[in-house]
Amino acid sequence: MVTDQTTIIPAAERLVRNGEFDIAVYEYGEPSAETIVLVHGWPDDNHLWDRVVPLLADRFHVVTYDTRGHGRSTRTTRTEDYKLEHFASDFFAVADAVSPDKPVHVLAHDWGSVEMWEAVCEPQAADRIASFTSVSGPNLDHLGAWTRGELSSGKVWGPFTQLLSSLYTGLFMTPGVPRVVLKPLGTEKMWSRFVGLMNDTSPENIKLGPEFRRDFFDGMRIYRANILQRMADPRERRTEVPVQLIIARRDVAVRPAGYADTKEYAPNLYRREVGGGHWLPFSHPELLATSTAELIDACNTGVVPRTLRRAEVGREQRPFDDQLLVITGGGSGIGRETALAFARRGAEVVLSDINLDSAKETAELIAAEGGTAHAYALNVADADAVDAHAAEVIAAHGVPDILINNAGVGQAGDFFDTPAAEFNRVLDINLHGVINGCRSFGKAMAERGLGGNIVNLSSMAAYTPQRGFSAYSTSKSAVFMFSDCLRAELSGKGIGVQTICPGIVHTNIVATTRFAGVSADEEAAKQQKFDKIYAARRYTPDKVAEQIVKAVERGRDVVPVTPEAWLQYRFNRFAPSVARFFAARVKLT
Repeated sequence: MVTDQTTIIPAAERLVRNGEFDIAVYEYGEPSAETIVLVHGWPDDNHLWDRVVPLLADRFHVVTYDTRGHGRSTRTTRTEDYKLEHFASDFFAVADAVSPDKPVHVLAHDWGSVEMWEAVCEPQAADRIASFTSVSGPNLDHLGAWTRGELSSGKVWGPFTQLLSSLYTGLFMTPGVPRVVLKPLGTEKMWSRFVGLMNDTSPENIKLGPEFRRDFFDGMRIYRANILQRMADPRERRTEVPVQLIIARRDVAVRPAGYADTKEYAPNLYRREVGGGHWLPFSHPELLATSTAELIDACNTGVVPRTLRRAEVGREQRPFDDQLLVITGGGSGIGRETALAFARRGAEVVLSDINLDSAKETAELIAAEGGTAHAYALNVADADAVDAHAAEVIAAHGVPDILINNAGVGQAGDFFDTPAAEFNRVLDINLHGVINGCRSFGKAMAERGLGGNIVNLSSMAAYTPQRGFSAYSTSKSAVFMFSDCLRAELSGKGIGVQTICPGIVHTNIVATTRFAGVSADEEAAKQQKFDKIYAARRYTPDKVAEQIVKAVERGRDVVPVTPEAWLQYRFNRFAPSVARFFAARVKLT
């Protein structure tokens, strides 16, 4: 799939006649390839899809068009011309023109999606529409029936929240008022800023057509032509066409609850919920391109990919069924227990460790419980090796849904007793190992566009200054800040970043910690001493693993795991000088 969104692909342009209306149509890619028709909503035109088209046009014949009353298509001042059945008729005319012999696939947004719900429920839809990916636009009849059903059952919260989200439509349906009240918003600059703010994306990503100001006000007739009629008198509308719902949880206009009954009307249904706003074509083009392509491939081959399978409505699933987990340092300790915890909840696990035998032992434990795991040898400090590992894993198993950068080492000793090579070794494994994993796997996750989670293992040491741990604490503190920065960068990609900060946990990292500035015998004695102390704490790796699972499920950003880690995290935020005071006077090693 093309990922260079700056590529401008020349479009073949034509006008398709439907009755007295000319529909401006734009075609990209190879005309003999499978056809995808992209349908925009209000107040957009075909330029809504400028960031999506390059991601699809290398594989498909991509068609966009300006709906009637928008862009270069025929304009009309008659509200009657904006009824849904006319838009559906226009679509079928376009589909017949661009793909006369084969059904087309459809990706539609906002009112474009509402219009396509009208089309997909028509009798001829089974012969002309192969699949329908709907983004932020419900079937008004389904929404009206759902609202009636909820209210008749005494359930008012869902309809109430949708009513609040739809209050603006009352303004849009009042003739003349919008041109006065909304005139300041109906400029390219203000609208781009508004949409960028509502979708956590740069205004530079907002692509508006040359007729935007006219489309902004003229297009509001679609509200007056359809909403009250369809909500007051909903029809029975069903379809056998495969439907994929892309639901934005932060959508200011359409609430997810309104799709609750869609399965009754569209039995072949997939539902993906993402953490974006209403205008996903601007903010999440990769998501829409990948999701649409996956549904098309499933329709063509009969093989449903893992990421689409977990979106199937009505299918019973464990929390992480059909999800791929990649974890480093999975041969022992927290890594092993975390791999087991996710596998028990349905995840397929790819685990690596510098010790391949240990990794294989974990894989065998997962297999013994009925799970699926694959073991690899990996030195996370070697960036080239991590790149090669990521390429091998993605080729064999796919892009991960969850990446856990767990591999790490312990180190102790005064700073001046710690050789530069030893300090760098700790940074290479604990910090650069995390960075290498995020770069090699995270990039593929971002380009895929389907979201996911990256979990980075930091430590209570990241925010607890102490003597004798300069190398270790520095590495973990850097992981903490790196995760904060990465979280900000990936927020628009739907990828959550969880920072896990264990405190005193008994793992083999304690028994293998290197102590600088002491003899081999002294080092062994210290290792044994601290291993006993940590064992006496009775906080085991499986407890950390459960906290990691919860962090992913709940989308938590920073997770201090043990009670002392939790207390120190909050104490250090309010009284850092006190923490530094004790750090200068107390030496644990």
